[in-house]
Amino acid sequence: MPAGYFVTGTDTGVGKTLVSCALLHAFALAGKTAIGMKPIAAGCEAGKWLDVEQLIAASTVSAAREWINPYALVPPIAPHIAAKQAGVTIDLAVIQQAFYALQKTADRVIVEGAGGFLVPLGDRYDTRDLACALGLPVVLVVGLRLGCLNHALLTAEAIQASGLPLAGWVANQIDPAMASLAENVDTLQQRLAAPLLGVLPFREQPDAKAFATQLDTRLLG
Repeated sequence: MPAGYFVTGTDTGVGKTLVSCALLHAFALAGKTAIGMKPIAAGCEAGKWLDVEQLIAASTVSAAREWINPYALVPPIAPHIAAKQAGVTIDLAVIQQAFYALQKTADRVIVEGAGGFLVPLGDRYDTRDLACALGLPVVLVVGLRLGCLNHALLTAEAIQASGLPLAGWVANQIDPAMASLAENVDTLQQRLAAPLLGVLPFREQPDAKAFATQLDTRLLG
C-alpha cells in the first residue's frame, strides 16, 4: 500500500476535509500512524484555517505546522488569486520538501488538495501538477448532488490523463434532498474504474471519526 494519498474533489465544498479526516481515523483504526497535510489553505476564520485544524486534530502524530500547511492564505477564494493578492508565489518544491518531511513521521500521509483537480495554483500550474509532483494515488470525493455524474466522470478523466492512479472514490451526500441518490451512486460504480470506498450520508454536523468506520481502506490499491 502506498505511503499516502492525494484527496481531491468534484468541486469545492464537497467534503474533502471530512473525507481526509475520516481516512486518517480509518488508518488509525487499522493500526497505522497517519498525518494530514493541507499544502494550500485559502480562507481564514477568527485567525484559524479550520480545515488545517481538523486535519491536525485527526492525525495520530504531530509535526511542524509549516510542513502540514506550507501556504496559509487569508481570503476564501481561488488559491492563485489569494496568493497573488498576498504577494506570494506558491512553489511546488516547497510543498514537496514538506511532504517528504511528513513521510518520515507516519505510515500514511493524507494530502488534501485545494478545490477541484484542475484549480490553478499559479500562472503555470494547477492542483493536478501538485498531485503529480507528490506522485500519490488519488482519492476522489464525489459530492452527491444534481450534476455530480458529469463532474465525477470529468474529474476521473483528468486524473487518468495525469498518469496518476485513481485509487478509490467516496460518495458524500451534500444535498439531503437529492433525488435518485442510490441510482446515481450505481451509475458511478459502473463507470468509474476504481473501488467505491464508502457512501457517507448527509449530516448537519458530520463526524469524521464516526464516518471512518464506513470507509473501507482495504480497497485502496
